[in-house]
Order: sequence, then C-alpha cells, then structure tokens
Amino acid sequence: MSLCPCGSGRNLDECCGPIMAGARKAPTAEALMRARYSAHVTGDYDFLDASVHPDIRDEADHEEMKKWSQSVTWDGLEILSTVDGGEQDETGEVTFIARYSVNGIPQMLHERAYFQKVDGAWLYKDGDVQGHETYRREAPKVGRNAPCP
Repeated sequence: MSLCPCGSGRNLDECCGPIMAGARKAPTAEALMRARYSAHVTGDYDFLDASVHPDIRDEADHEEMKKWSQSVTWDGLEILSTVDGGEQDETGEVTFIARYSVNGIPQMLHERAYFQKVDGAWLYKDGDVQGHETYRREAPKVGRNAPCP
C-alpha cells in the first residue's frame, strides 16, 4: 500500500484509487480534483480524459497533456479553498496549487477549477490559471549596448 498522491494522508486504494478506477464516483468536486491530481502523478491519463466535461472534451489534447504531465515531477497538491461542490450541489469550484518541478526547478500551477455534475458524476468543466503579478520596472531597462549604470 502507498499513500495517495493527493496529500490526504490515506492510502491510494482507500482514497483516489477507487475513483480513478471507476469503482465509485467522486462524492465532491474537491474529491474529483484530488483524483485528477493523483491521475497525473500515477499516469492514469484515461481517467483524466473521462473526468472532463463533454462540452470541453474535444478541446483537450490528450497527447499534449500526457506529454507535459510525463515531463514533470509532481511534488504535491494544496487545496486553498472550495465553493459549493458538496454532495448535494450541482456545481462547485476548487482553488488549488499543484506543485511540480521541471529539470529540478520548482514550479506551481495555481488554478481556480470549475466542476459540474453530469448524471450524478462530478466533471472538470473549466479553470482559471492564476498568474503572477507582472514585474514593473521603476526605471527604464538598460539595453544590452547601453553603458553600465
């Protein structure tokens, strides 16, 4: 038995494993978010495809997502907040940070993800990636041929 990559502290076969295997539905939007992160870590790309809302399923490039996911080292998931997305809700949002590294350089994906139930199953509908504030210089940038300041 191994710990679930989602960070719940439970074993994979008691946490996200049954959701990814289709043995049970995610009870909440957050549970689906955790299972989707775990699918990236474990390489269950079919689950990632299956857990996307039909309205955007054709927009997702399976091979591109798989290539990107395999090129990174997954370092952890942090759930920042949830809005709705409970067992009785039809929609929900989960704000999270997925930490990963590329060639040993730490990175993070900070996203507000939107979920919707379809036929009683939570599906990923869309997301807004949260960016970093643009750096603004107080003085003009020194050009490469300009004299040293």
